[in-house]
Amino acid sequence: MSNSFLSQLMSEFEFPLQSPVLVFSVILFIILMAPLLLGRIRVPGIIGFIISGIVIGPYGLNMIEKNSAVDLFSTIGLLYIMFIAGLELDLNEFKKKKYKSLTFGFFTFLIPLLIGYPACYYLLDFSVETSILTASMFATHTLVTYPIVTKFGVSKNEAVAISVGGTILTDTAVLIILAVIMGSHSGSLNLMFWVRLIISLTLFSLFMFLLVPKVTKWFFTKLESEKTSHFIFVLSTVFWAAFLAHLAGVEPIIGAFVAGLALNPVIPHSSTLMNRIEFTGNALFIPFFLISVGMIVDLRVIFQGPQALIVAGVLTVVALLGKWLAARLTGLVYKYSKAQSQVIFGLSSAHAAATLAIILVGYNAKIIDINILNGTVILILITCIVASFVTESAAKKLVASEEISLSELNSGAELEESILLPIANFNNLESMMDLAILLKDKKSLKPIHLLSVVNNNEDAERNIKQARKKLEGLVSYASGSESVVDILTTIDYNAASGVVRTSKEKEATIILSGWPRKQSFLNKFIADKTEYLIESLDKNLFICNLNRPINVFERIVVSCPPFCEEDEGFKVWLSKLCSLSKELSAGILCYCSLQTQKSINEFLIRNKLNSTFIFNDFIGVDNIANVKSVLKSNDLLFFVAARKESHSYQRSFEHIQIKLERLLPQASKILIFPQVNPLFPETLSS
Repeated sequence: MSNSFLSQLMSEFEFPLQSPVLVFSVILFIILMAPLLLGRIRVPGIIGFIISGIVIGPYGLNMIEKNSAVDLFSTIGLLYIMFIAGLELDLNEFKKKKYKSLTFGFFTFLIPLLIGYPACYYLLDFSVETSILTASMFATHTLVTYPIVTKFGVSKNEAVAISVGGTILTDTAVLIILAVIMGSHSGSLNLMFWVRLIISLTLFSLFMFLLVPKVTKWFFTKLESEKTSHFIFVLSTVFWAAFLAHLAGVEPIIGAFVAGLALNPVIPHSSTLMNRIEFTGNALFIPFFLISVGMIVDLRVIFQGPQALIVAGVLTVVALLGKWLAARLTGLVYKYSKAQSQVIFGLSSAHAAATLAIILVGYNAKIIDINILNGTVILILITCIVASFVTESAAKKLVASEEISLSELNSGAELEESILLPIANFNNLESMMDLAILLKDKKSLKPIHLLSVVNNNEDAERNIKQARKKLEGLVSYASGSESVVDILTTIDYNAASGVVRTSKEKEATIILSGWPRKQSFLNKFIADKTEYLIESLDKNLFICNLNRPINVFERIVVSCPPFCEEDEGFKVWLSKLCSLSKELSAGILCYCSLQTQKSINEFLIRNKLNSTFIFNDFIGVDNIANVKSVLKSNDLLFFVAARKESHSYQRSFEHIQIKLERLLPQASKILIFPQVNPLFPETLSS
C-alpha cells in the first residue's frame, strides 16, 4: 500500500511534469521568486524569468514541455506587452512628436539592414534571399523591457514615446518584408498579392480606429456600473484585433498594438480599469511570455562546432551595433540626454517575438539553416540581457533627473494637495470618484477625503452608520486604482457648514462638490447651500455635473473670464485641466481673452505640458447659449467663474450655477471657483 502510494507520488514529479496543476504551480512559484532572489544581486526581474525558462525548459532540466498551454499563455503575454505599449502611449505627445517617431523608426529599420546585409552576404557567405531575411531580423525588436520603464514611472518620457512609435513602424515594415520574401519564395508575388495586402490593411485600420472606439464608448456608457464587463470587453477587443490583423496579412502583435491605440482615449491612465489591465499583465501573462522565451534557448548549440559560435557572434554583434547606432543617431539629431539615448537603445535592442517569427518562418521554408536558427536563439538571450540592464540603468537616471527637476519646481512647498469630496447623492458615487482619482496629484501622499454630513437630529447616530456603510463600498472601488481614500462622517445642522468646517480641519486644497439639481421648480434651498459654499470657502471649488462616464469624453470646452490669470487659483485649475486632458487624450477648446491665452501658453511652456489648446474669443455668461451649438454629447464643459474678491469677478457670476442649468441642462459641466487667497505655496512655476 505504502509502496504503491510512493510510486504514484514519484510519478507525479517525473520530468517533464504532466499535471497541469503542478506545471502551473511551478511557473507561479518562478514568477514569485525570480524577481525577489535576483533583485538582491541587482539583476532585472526580466532576466530572472528568461534564465528560469532556460533552466526548466526542454533544453535544461526538461521540467516543463513547451506545449500548447505554454504557447497560449506566451502568446497572450506577448500581445499584452504590445497592447499596454499602445494603451500607455501619450497620444498628445505622440502627435506632437510623430515626426521624431518616424525618424527613429527610419533609423532603427534602415541602419540594421545596411549593416546586416553585407555582414550576412560577405562575412557569413549566405545567399541573397537568406541575407535579406536575416538582415530584416536585425531591424525588428520586441518591447521586452517596456515593463521596466513602467515600473520606474518614466513611460511618459519623450524618449519612451518615440521608441514605442518607432517600434511599431519598424516591426510593421519588417513583417511586410517577410510577407514579400515568402511570396517571392512561393512564387505568388504578383499584383494581386499587393492589392490584397493593401485592401486588407485598409479595412482593418478603418475598423479599429473608426468603429471600435464608438462601440467601446457605447458599451461603457450603457454598462457604466459593470466594471468587470469593461475588463472582459477590453480583453476581447485585444484578441479579436490580433486575429483580424493576422487575417489582414500582418502579425497579431500589430493588431494588439493597434487595439491599444484605439482604446487609448477611453481608458484613462490613472483609472481603475487601467490598473486592472496592467496588474493582470504584469502579474501573470507577461512573466509567462518571458519564461517561454527562455524555454526555447538551447545553450548546447555553442558546443556544436565553431560555425554555430561564429554565426551566433556575428548575428549578436550586428544586432546590438545596429540598434545602438540608431539610438545614438536619434539622440544626436534631437539633442537628447545620454540617459534618454540609452533608454531608446534599451527598449529597441531586445529581440524576441518578431525575431522568432521571422526566423522560424524562414527555417520552415528552408530559406535559413540550423546554424542561423541556433545563432538567433543565442542572440535573443544576449540581447534581452543587455537590453534589461541598459533600460533599468537608464530608467533610474531618468527618474533621478526628473526628481531633481521636480524638487527645484516645488522648492518651498510644504503642504500637499488634499481633495475633499462631499457626498450628497449616493447614486453618483463612482463618477465623482473617477473624477477625483484622475485629478489627484499622483505625488501627493494625502488620501482623497470622502465626506458625508448627517443632519443633527434624533436619528443622527443611525444615519452616520448608514452613510459610512455606503461610503465603504466606494473605498473598495477606489482601491482598484491604488488610490487611498479616507471616510469622514460628521454631524451638523447644515450640510454646507459641515463641508466648510471639515475642509478647514483637513486642510483641503480642492473641494469637488455635486451639482445642485432643479426638480419640478427651482429649489431655492439647494441653491442656497451651494451659494453658502461659494461664499464661505476661499479654496478651489469644483461643482460637477457628470451626465456620462468620465472616460468617454473626447473634448474639453473651457470658458475663462478676462483677468482670470491674475487670480490665485489660476495655476491650480489650469494644471488640473491639463491633467484631465492628458488622462482622456482629449483636446481643449478654450474661450478666453488674448492676455489669458498668452498666460496659458507661458504656463504650458514653463511646466513642459503638452496639452493641445485651440483658442477662441471669450464668451460672456449672457452669451453662453452660443456654446450650445458647439457642444457635443461627448464634450465636457469647464466654466471658470470667480468670487467677489477676485480680479476676474463679474456681476453675471451671481447664481451662475442656476443660469448654466437653465441654458445647458443636458451638458456635462464643471463650474470652477478658484481660490481667493494662497492656501499653500504654488506647486507649479509662475
